[in-house]
Amino acid sequence: MDLEHKFCSFDAEITVVEGTKIEGYASLFGACDQGGDVVAKGAYARSLAKLAKEGRAVKMLWQHDPAQPIGIWDEVREDERGLYVKGRLLDSVEKGREAAALIEAGAIDGLSIGYRTVKAAKNDKGQRLLNELELWEVSLVTFPMLPSARVASKAEEIPAEEEGLRELADVLEDMRRNLAGG
Repeated sequence: MDLEHKFCSFDAEITVVEGTKIEGYASLFGACDQGGDVVAKGAYARSLAKLAKEGRAVKMLWQHDPAQPIGIWDEVREDERGLYVKGRLLDSVEKGREAAALIEAGAIDGLSIGYRTVKAAKNDKGQRLLNELELWEVSLVTFPMLPSARVASKAEEIPAEEEGLRELADVLEDMRRNLAGG
């Protein structure tokens, strides 16, 4: 059971807000990376469902180091574009503060997924099509494998319609927490 890593740099794909909140895409469907791999739509669905059923979460790590968690992914889900993540760097953790500063300065501009391949096949272009993945973690990294995305530091770089939906989702989540008493 080998753990693999898939790197994705973040362009308008990830946004840092208030120094600690981050959101964006850790993986884009249909995009061929420098290793010749393409992630298929739905590749994460079974893994995400299993994690939710077991009450576990995808970990946020620094450079894939399991000894260095730097934050929490509050939301990890598939949509039409890819694997969307939303979370927060922990400013109470030294590496979390460092990561925020490095992202803000533009020194770090990559996300990478740690996963195990469950199902894969060669497509007609000779690329490995990743059909099912067991997702373990999403890390902030120095060197991304998918060069089509870069860091965005302003929330307004997210398409306006997506931002409005996210704001509505945040309001609804706050209401749910208040009704649940916490």
